[in-house]
Amino acid sequence: MSSATGVSIADELPGPDGRPPMTGDSASTGRLGDQIFGGAAKGAGGVVIAIVTLVGLFLLWQAIPALSKNEANFLTSREWSVDSAHPRFGIVELLWTTVAASTIALIIAVPLGVAVALFITQYAPRWLSNPAASTIDLLAAVPSIVYGLWGLRTFGPVYEPFQNFLLQHLGWFPLFSKTSVSGSGTILFIGIVLAIMVLPIVTALSREVFAQTPVTHREGALALGATKWEMIRTAVLPFGRPGVISASMLALGRALGETIAVTIIVSTLADGTPWSWSLLNGGETFASRIANNAAEFDSPQKAGAFIAAGLVLFILTFVVNAIARIVIERRKAFSE
Repeated sequence: MSSATGVSIADELPGPDGRPPMTGDSASTGRLGDQIFGGAAKGAGGVVIAIVTLVGLFLLWQAIPALSKNEANFLTSREWSVDSAHPRFGIVELLWTTVAASTIALIIAVPLGVAVALFITQYAPRWLSNPAASTIDLLAAVPSIVYGLWGLRTFGPVYEPFQNFLLQHLGWFPLFSKTSVSGSGTILFIGIVLAIMVLPIVTALSREVFAQTPVTHREGALALGATKWEMIRTAVLPFGRPGVISASMLALGRALGETIAVTIIVSTLADGTPWSWSLLNGGETFASRIANNAAEFDSPQKAGAFIAAGLVLFILTFVVNAIARIVIERRKAFSE
């Protein structure tokens, strides 16, 4: 029964201790455990924001003095000379190598990872899906230095015939034009190795979100006469799209910041080498340039130049994740 105000009479009766029972928001906010958990969650979020902010401020504070003395255009110059009293350094080559290799990794890893996740969740029998998922996840536990050595010693000789094929048939295209770099120390090669490195991230997250697709969505599509692939295309993929985007951006962040494998594999260009858009060229990423020259951080000027490069990588990663968040929120708003 309920009173004229719409409140149940049972809700108005006092509890065993003689106090009126708490209802609605007062019941949830009055519990000590809820208050502690809510405060801890807010505190953890605040700590993360504070750490990211402090890292950005530190990089900016350390980079400003070196940037103020830089006599070259930081955004367009290919020079990197920080030893003299008149430093000249720029990031255009580092930016191209980093973005190109990471983009190649994403182009390869995302379709392959999504396909593997769909196979594990939608096609494979249970006796096969669990071992397959565990095997893919094991790739994430392999250290990056092992990937670098494997790429250099084992995968490199296998890759070289493919590179020669590209030079022979697509050498007229600027992205595959012939360069002075021979062997497997090219941007394209490191992109393929990075794709293998980030594949477990894309596969694991995509697999989890595909497995959460409501059964009613899948069965409803099948009941309407959809084939297996049509059910996946109309029910599973739309539901898992935000998760796939998040996985892709997380994988891109890993690829952008990879250091050891890139340092081992990619061929460093000598000073004065002509600029080339070719993916069959060598170069250095932000992370590998910093790692290769860590021993030179013997003065604030030199360290500031490399910290400035690290600041650009920090901003690039932040922008990528911000764009991913915007895309996900728009997809949510569209689906609602």
